[in-house]
Amino acid sequence: MASLSDDTLRKILVQIQQTAVQSQRALNISRQQLAAKERERRILQLTIEEVTSLGGDVNLYKGVGKMFLMTPRPQMEKELKGEEKELTDDINNLQKKGKYLEKQFNDAQAQLRDIFHNAPSQ
Repeated sequence: MASLSDDTLRKILVQIQQTAVQSQRALNISRQQLAAKERERRILQLTIEEVTSLGGDVNLYKGVGKMFLMTPRPQMEKELKGEEKELTDDINNLQKKGKYLEKQFNDAQAQLRDIFHNAPSQ
């Protein structure tokens, strides 16, 4: 490593630091999005439970803009379960993205530790 100039080492170090910072920021954003999606899914699951527990003769209404439309029960349940599936897929994708970003951050941290651990004392 002594064969590299100080300027080149500095550029490499800055790039690794930037990667670590960007990965950490993206990881925090990903975790916030994951928490929001999980909250949405939980609310949707509670709504599905409520709709399922209602009697068969109860009218169901869906909000559309500033008005409400009466919706048949099977259609309402199908739509709610479809939304739940979408949220579950989004959550799975965010978890995968979070794992990738965490690995990227840990790799950058390890590279920084290696550089400072193996650097010649001055």
